Amino acid sequence: MKKLLIPVLVLLSLSAKAQQPDTVFLKTMLQSHPELFLGILNHPTQNEVQILYTQINRDAQNKPHFKSYSYRLNPRRYFYPASTVKLPTAIFALEKLNELKIAGLNSQSTMITDSAFAGQTQVLTDTSSTTGLPSIQNYIKKILLVSDNDAFNRLYEFVGRAQINTKLKKYGLTQTRIVNRLAVGDKGESAKHTNPINFYNGHKLVYTKPALYDSAEYPITMTNLLQGKGYMDSHDKLVMQPFDFTSNNIYTITNQQMVLRRLLFPESFEPSQRFNLTPADYRLLYRYMSTFPTESHHPTYSRPGYYPAYCKFLFYGADSAATINPNIRIFNKVGDSYGYDIDNAYIIDTQNKVEFMLTAVIQSNEDGIYNDNKYEYTTVCLPFLKNLGQLIYNYELQRPKKHLPNLQKFIFDYKE
Repeated sequence: MKKLLIPVLVLLSLSAKAQQPDTVFLKTMLQSHPELFLGILNHPTQNEVQILYTQINRDAQNKPHFKSYSYRLNPRRYFYPASTVKLPTAIFALEKLNELKIAGLNSQSTMITDSAFAGQTQVLTDTSSTTGLPSIQNYIKKILLVSDNDAFNRLYEFVGRAQINTKLKKYGLTQTRIVNRLAVGDKGESAKHTNPINFYNGHKLVYTKPALYDSAEYPITMTNLLQGKGYMDSHDKLVMQPFDFTSNNIYTITNQQMVLRRLLFPESFEPSQRFNLTPADYRLLYRYMSTFPTESHHPTYSRPGYYPAYCKFLFYGADSAATINPNIRIFNKVGDSYGYDIDNAYIIDTQNKVEFMLTAVIQSNEDGIYNDNKYEYTTVCLPFLKNLGQLIYNYELQRPKKHLPNLQKFIFDYKE
C-alpha cells in the first residue's frame, strides 16, 4: 500500500487551521496533495464531493469526545444515497423486534414474506442461511457484508414505510427520508404498500405483520434534484431531459454520520435518544459491518465475485487486489448508483490506537446521461475515496492524543 506522507510543516499548519472554520482544514488537506486531488478540485462541480471527518479524542475514562471538520457540506444539495439507507433500516428492524416483545419472536425467527399488491414478491426460502430459511438476522448480514438489495427490501417491508420515517424523525434525522425499495423500480403507489409477513418459531406461527399502506408524503426541500441532460427510460430509449430525483430517498452526509455515531457510541447520547437495541443487537451490527465478505461462512461469499475490499470504498477503494492491513477494521455502509459513490465509515487501527469517522460522497457522470451504465466509478470516484481515507488515516497516525483509545468493544474473532 502506498503511504500518503504529510510533511511536518503541513501537519502543524493543519493543526493550527483546525481551530478556524472547519471548511479550511479539509480543503488544506486536499490541496496538500494535488497529485491525488487536483482533478476533483478543478472540476466544475468538484464532482459533487461532500466530506465530514470527525476526530475522536478519549479522556482518562475512555469517554469519546468529537470534533468535526467538513468540506463542501451542504444538507440542501441532493445526492442519491443508494444503499447507505440500508443501515438505519436494519437498525429499525431490530428495534421493531424489541418493541413488539413477543415470546418466540427474534432476529433468527423464520420470516416468510407474502404478497398483496401489484409488483410484490414472496420469499419462502433463503439458501444462503444456515437453516435454508429467511430471517431478519441473515438479511442484516447480507446487507452489511455485500449490500444485498433484496435483503434491504425485505426489511423495508417488515418495518414499514411509515414507521421508518417516524423513527427518522424521532432521532432528529430531519434531512432524511426512506420512501422506496431499491433496484426494483419502486416508486409511487407501489412504494407505499408493504407486504404481509409471517414469523415462525419452528413450525409455530408467532407473529403476523399485516400488509400496510402509507399515504403520507415526506417532502424535503432540496436543490440539485434535476440532474444531467438525459436518461435512458425503462425501454432503453434516450430521453433528452434532466433526470428527476424528486421522489427518491434522501439521506444527507450529516445524518449518515449521526446514525453511525449513535450506533457506535450510544453512551454519548441521552438514554432517550439511543437506539432501542440489545447488547446482542449491537454485537451483530458491529461484527458484520466490519467483516470482509470472504470471512463470512453463512452467508458465504468467495472470489472472484467477492473479495475483502468489496464494500470498503474509503481506504481500499473497493479494489479486488487491495492488500489488507490486518490491524485495520472498517465499520461502514457504502452506496453506489447513478454515478454516486458514498461511504459512511468508522475506521480503527487496533495496533496503533487510531480511530476516526469519515463520511463522503462523490459523483462522476461526465456524459450527463443517467441509466446508461456509463459512470466513472473506477477511474474517478473510488480512487478519490481510497486516497481520502488513506490521507486522513495517515494524518491520524501522526496526530498527538492525550489518551489512547481502548478499542476492545470493536474487536471480534472473525474466524468464528
